[in-house]
Amino acid sequence: MEKTAIKNFAIEARKILMRSAEVQAGLYGVTKDGCANPIQKGAGFEVYQTVAGTENRIYGDDISKRRDLVDAVNEIGFAQVMEKAAYTWFNRLIAIRFMEVNDYLPTRTRVLSSATGSKTPDIVTEYREVNLNLTDEDLEKVQIHIKENKYDDAFEYLFVKQCKELKRVLPKLFKKTDDYMELLLKLSYINDGVVRMLVDTIPECNFNVQDEGQVEIIGWMYQYYNTEPKSAAFGKKGKITKEEIPAVTQLFTPDWIVRYMVENSLGRLWVEGHPDTWELLKDNWKYYLEEAQQESEVQLQLAEIRKEYAQLNPEDLTFMDCCMGSGHILVYAFDVLMQIYESMGYSRRMAVQEILKHNLYGLDIDDRAAQLSYFAVMMKALEYDKRFFNRDEQPQPHVYAIQESNTVKREQLKYFGAGLTEFEKATALEQMNGLLDTFKDGKEYGSILTVESYDWELLNRFSGNMETLGQMNFDTYGILETQKKMLNLIEIGKVMAQKYWVVSTNPPYAGTSNLSAKVNNFVKKNYPNSKADLFAVFIERCGEMLKKNGYQAMITQHSWMFLASFEKLREKIMLREIINMIHLGAHAFEEIGGEIVQTTSFIRIKTKATGYKGTYCRLVEATNQYSKENMFLSEANRYNVDQNNFTMIPGTPIGYWLPKAAVSAFNKGKFEGITKKGILTGNTGLFIRNWFEVNNQKIGFAATSYNDMLELKCKWYPLTSGGQFRRWYGNFFNVIDMENDAYNIKTSGGNIRLRDPEFYCKEAITWTQISFTKFSCRYVPCGILYGDGGPVSFFEKHLYYYLALLNSKVGQYFLNAISPCTNYGPDQIKIMPSILKDVDTIEKIAINNKNSSKCDWDSFETSWDFMEHPLIRSNKRINGDTNVSILLHQSIQTADMNCPLEQSFLFWKSECQERFDRLKTNEEELNRIFIDIYGLQDELIPNVEDKDITVRKADLKRDIRSLISYAVGCIFGRYSLDVEGLAYAGGKWDSSKYKTFIPDDDNCIPITDEEYFEDDIVGRFCEFLKLVFGEDSLEENLNFVAQALGNKGNTSREVIRNYFLNDFFKDHCSIYSVTGSGKRPIYWLFDAGKQNGFKCLIYMHRYDKDTVNRVRSEYLKKAQDAIEGALKNAEYAVDNSSSAVDRAAATRKRDKYIKQLNEIRAYYPALSHMALQRVEIDLDDGVKTNYAKFQGIETVDENGKKQKVDLLAKI
Repeated sequence: MEKTAIKNFAIEARKILMRSAEVQAGLYGVTKDGCANPIQKGAGFEVYQTVAGTENRIYGDDISKRRDLVDAVNEIGFAQVMEKAAYTWFNRLIAIRFMEVNDYLPTRTRVLSSATGSKTPDIVTEYREVNLNLTDEDLEKVQIHIKENKYDDAFEYLFVKQCKELKRVLPKLFKKTDDYMELLLKLSYINDGVVRMLVDTIPECNFNVQDEGQVEIIGWMYQYYNTEPKSAAFGKKGKITKEEIPAVTQLFTPDWIVRYMVENSLGRLWVEGHPDTWELLKDNWKYYLEEAQQESEVQLQLAEIRKEYAQLNPEDLTFMDCCMGSGHILVYAFDVLMQIYESMGYSRRMAVQEILKHNLYGLDIDDRAAQLSYFAVMMKALEYDKRFFNRDEQPQPHVYAIQESNTVKREQLKYFGAGLTEFEKATALEQMNGLLDTFKDGKEYGSILTVESYDWELLNRFSGNMETLGQMNFDTYGILETQKKMLNLIEIGKVMAQKYWVVSTNPPYAGTSNLSAKVNNFVKKNYPNSKADLFAVFIERCGEMLKKNGYQAMITQHSWMFLASFEKLREKIMLREIINMIHLGAHAFEEIGGEIVQTTSFIRIKTKATGYKGTYCRLVEATNQYSKENMFLSEANRYNVDQNNFTMIPGTPIGYWLPKAAVSAFNKGKFEGITKKGILTGNTGLFIRNWFEVNNQKIGFAATSYNDMLELKCKWYPLTSGGQFRRWYGNFFNVIDMENDAYNIKTSGGNIRLRDPEFYCKEAITWTQISFTKFSCRYVPCGILYGDGGPVSFFEKHLYYYLALLNSKVGQYFLNAISPCTNYGPDQIKIMPSILKDVDTIEKIAINNKNSSKCDWDSFETSWDFMEHPLIRSNKRINGDTNVSILLHQSIQTADMNCPLEQSFLFWKSECQERFDRLKTNEEELNRIFIDIYGLQDELIPNVEDKDITVRKADLKRDIRSLISYAVGCIFGRYSLDVEGLAYAGGKWDSSKYKTFIPDDDNCIPITDEEYFEDDIVGRFCEFLKLVFGEDSLEENLNFVAQALGNKGNTSREVIRNYFLNDFFKDHCSIYSVTGSGKRPIYWLFDAGKQNGFKCLIYMHRYDKDTVNRVRSEYLKKAQDAIEGALKNAEYAVDNSSSAVDRAAATRKRDKYIKQLNEIRAYYPALSHMALQRVEIDLDDGVKTNYAKFQGIETVDENGKKQKVDLLAKI
């Protein structure tokens, strides 16, 4: 199936049809701004001014259609009417295309295409012979259009006639074709548009039931049609509205999962009561799971249940999909029902009639979905009975979109109930009002509404008879529409109140916190155990819709199996039996990447059979939809488990794959840590910073308790915040504003959490709460607070034991059972089973691992404990320690070491490898110990993959670039070759810290493509290398740096210059980028543009209000003068050089200089404006706020045109 073509078509078709509807509406004076009155009225005509300013005169039926259009706009809004028109015609186009390809149209004549391959549809060339019940007037109109070469007008006229004819056989899809919708349609088969795209871009075989099958194309069309509405809904701020719910929750269920659900619910129900038909049916049911071997006591219980099944006839098998979408599940249920009917001797013609009358039921919140589901089911009927449309009886499927009662005129109810007794009328009136109350705002709730079992026959009689006595007045205006709405709600209500033998669905996945207050209040009141997400609410709701001993088949997110918030729901689920389950995990849906949507599909029965062993298929390790299906069919990873075992695990997670040893571990010891959620500020952007953004002297690193914090009176304090996958130590980036006992946070009025101050700054273990990879935890030394994204656990003893356990394969194994959802909250961690053995050995290894990880973490400048660059440290050790130097020369041939910098790198590389190997060995040893302690030798192996070792190996390119970054830090004075750690990051400047290498005196380092300045950045870098690695080896060291960088250039200096020009700032932004915070550079690049006319770095912590003026007067102006001089030289060479090669080189330089000068001239006014403003920054505001002050500076160019200029490079 060409899904790309289908997606492109569906998205584009919606746009075209929406635009077309808006244009057509505009012809009748109807726009988003309102509905205009006619500018002229007369006998039988009205005139409207169009959007284009022309006049449009309309007559007869068009006047009433226009009136209906206005009524619709007033009732639901212009945007919703346009959306409704677009999807109505989209659905009809898809339906007609499907029918013409499969030769299902009653006329047997193609409408959108030609059987001969001609671009002109057959309906246009053969209109005289097509049975569309065309009148002479119709024929004349078509003939006139064709005679005037208005073939598109003829086509559109015939297309609408075809739609009207299809109302007879498909009334729920083609109903009211002659209403205002007709005004909003504009089709062409000649020009590029919906028809051409549909016919030309999507292969015909995709619609052919013999090749691809109908459900696939209809389902994907529906899903892709919703692409842009879905993106818009997720992209906006605020709650999801009832109009947006269908788009954001629509997800096409993979075919094999649909088959699994239907075969194991509907199919199972039948064969368990009629085992003699199994031989006739089993070959069709590829995904049917045989029942596990049960104990004799269980078999007796099952036998009693199946006695009832044996009494059922095929007509009794009621099947409901209450979130039917495009009808995928219903259509396959049709197939299974057909097989059941045929196994009982029914003909296909008879079976089709019975299935439509008695078996299939569907509901959805979306009118679009109801239309497509209806069409899909009807096409399935036609597939089995080619003459279905010609039968005397054509039963309609029981599929409905939930409707609202809001627009029903209740004051008109008194006119209904003619012929009823007073008692019957009073009863009907009470029940009708009750039904209307239930469906108030029905589109908000959909199928989760509970409808009482009213006297439906009475309500139909009440609504079907009116006492208007033939008198129409103001009170009875629109009473026929009221009657229609009432009858429709009665029909829907009856279906919703009914109980079913099978309920199977893929419900919406939507956290209720993102939905309206009405939905939130409703689910809190009616479904308190599942209120967090609609899929969980539907688990309960589907169970309510079942008959006793009926089957429930669903695919949902798997979080209900594990999260503490669903513990009450799990307890409720345990009251009925899980028959089987396919645990899918992530990537079950082809269209969804990542780990967010993790699913499970399951079959439940509405009864309890004590001791029953369900079958569970674990498919989470398979990486895509197709490998999961193959794993299922291979019968791998299957477990037969009594669900009562789950109650032995705290919180009752559905840990079906855990062996007895693992389950029993939960009863052998409890986790000793005190787990805590972190501080919640209510506004992360306001109260949390990366530590390197702020004035370092305002950070309270020395605090070891809450009382210390009060005494230190610092503004910022270190904070855990989760972070990427990393074990043992690290991910310390953030600080939090706790000045004056968190006064700013406490008075902000936000959603805050500032409790348990007695635990502030205490030694602990932290981890990342939301993680899409494996779990990892880290040691937290004293002095660090804990944030919302980094929960913690405190220990009186055995901290390192639990650090080791949680970082082991055994810890991950249990967490996969406790919480395999990506959410590792305190509630999940605290139920980790604890068996204390070999404590001393384990803690010794864990401390070693923590120290190794800390050494690695502190080797990079984003650590607040960074002392000096590791290559400089390595150089000192080589030159200052004889033993180290001897060892280095023994391990690496001297001939390979061309310069001190290379020696330092090789030493660093050896150090990193040794640390990596040691950590890997230690982690595997810990795994072996814990596997033995917990008796999981059959489940786990101790081996650890290299990718899971979270200390870094040496990387020449990265490490040389980080050395350059450190050198720039020394040039700015952030670091010093004379002191360890930070030399300056805010506060008072101390020049005594700088003896060996003197920082730049004005905090401006120009970066130019030629050397114009004394403090040129390449020159200063060379000075740095001389001092650190020796003057004698400067050229060799420069060559080593250039080779590692790999940039373009003819000399090492040129390569390094090009790196500074093109890549340094990008690398700097990458280094100073933290997940969740974004890029937070501390060195800022003034950048005139892509021509490299002017670039200049500054250090934000040394910024003052005159910095911009220095950049302008001391550097930009001088750069401009230098380039102008170079331009003159180049022009002279062009005019006077005798060498063609020299002239060509000079020409290239001249052109470059001209572009650079133009760039500088455009940049200069904005820089001058800001220089005069003398803007100040506050380091407490962080990079984001301060950086923005220098962006988007509005100036006027030489032509008087306003323009916005960014002074700093974009981040």
